[in-house]
Amino acid sequence: MIEPVLFRDDVLALLDQRLLPHEETLFECRDAAAVVEAIKTMVVRGAPAIGVAAAGGVALAARAAAAGGASCPDGFRAVVVEAVDALVAARPTAVNLAWGARRVARVVDAALDAGADGPEAAARAWSEALAIRDEDVAANRALGAHGAALVPDGARVLTHCNAGALATAGYGTALGVVRAAVEDGKTVHVIADETRPFLQGARLTAWELQKDGIPVTLISDSMAGALMARGEVDLVVVGADRVARNGDVANKIGTYTVAVLARRHGVPFYVAAPTSTLDPDCPDGAAIPIEERDPAEVTSFAGTRVAPEGVPARHLAFDVTPAELVTAIVTEKGIHRAPFVRSLAAALGIPEDDGAAAGEAGPAGENGAGPAEVPVRAAAEEEDLF
Repeated sequence: MIEPVLFRDDVLALLDQRLLPHEETLFECRDAAAVVEAIKTMVVRGAPAIGVAAAGGVALAARAAAAGGASCPDGFRAVVVEAVDALVAARPTAVNLAWGARRVARVVDAALDAGADGPEAAARAWSEALAIRDEDVAANRALGAHGAALVPDGARVLTHCNAGALATAGYGTALGVVRAAVEDGKTVHVIADETRPFLQGARLTAWELQKDGIPVTLISDSMAGALMARGEVDLVVVGADRVARNGDVANKIGTYTVAVLARRHGVPFYVAAPTSTLDPDCPDGAAIPIEERDPAEVTSFAGTRVAPEGVPARHLAFDVTPAELVTAIVTEKGIHRAPFVRSLAAALGIPEDDGAAAGEAGPAGENGAGPAEVPVRAAAEEEDLF
């Protein structure tokens, strides 16, 4: 299984996705600052994967605090809060990032409150980050098994961006559905949008499917509608960076376009995401912060400028697909259909109208479902964080 996030002794090793498919190189992070840089520069990307990486970043900060001999619990907490703040600010759209960082921070807080010394608090933080990694892989396998039922034998599945093992702790979300269908003995052919401007489909999705021996055909983003019109796409399966309470879905830029095309041509449009990507504190897509990245990523390709000097560019990294265009959302809890306010609340084990309560119901909570403390704010602003 492809593992993009590796915990090795005192190092968080990340498969450098900027270099794929040509080089398989590990980017070693020995402190939280390195993890922040890796997330910002897309060494690691994909909502579940950066959630796991952020959890590891907080654990590294806790280890640094312990090694530095933080003389009191407040000093130890200050080091961890600083790391959480920096990690949460690294990329604003994917809810898993803040969720993973804050979950580990709460474990540190509880350990210190219980009288643990620095090394013990750091050890518990590292263990919690490992648990988040393991839970993500298990969730992906479970949602894959649910989603496989939606994939007919012989299906031609279009996907956008990369929602595979590389975007998670392993196995994948959208590609987890594909993998599970193949494991069930079905024949599946994936059609991968190249996904401009970072080419996650061309560089990453095609790479990992080829490694697994799953048939894949790469197309330009602008070709998706033409193939649907020709009857050459049976269903669409994508991942998500954040799913609002009403079922609106934030995902890689271009996903909304694919959803509109799918609706026009009567092609089912499915979203695959673990419950850690559901944000019940976010009422709808309008409340999801959308990251805007460096325009140079649009005007240049592989370090070479392709647009005339002086031409301005925009680079919205994500868009929002309205719930009305989503056929179903697949999580480790099952297949959820409209009205999503009801079905997603049931998946999280919360009342339909109680988004705020969901902050207590994440995988760190007793019922094991849904993210905790997911609004993207600086950790220092979270009054109940420490």
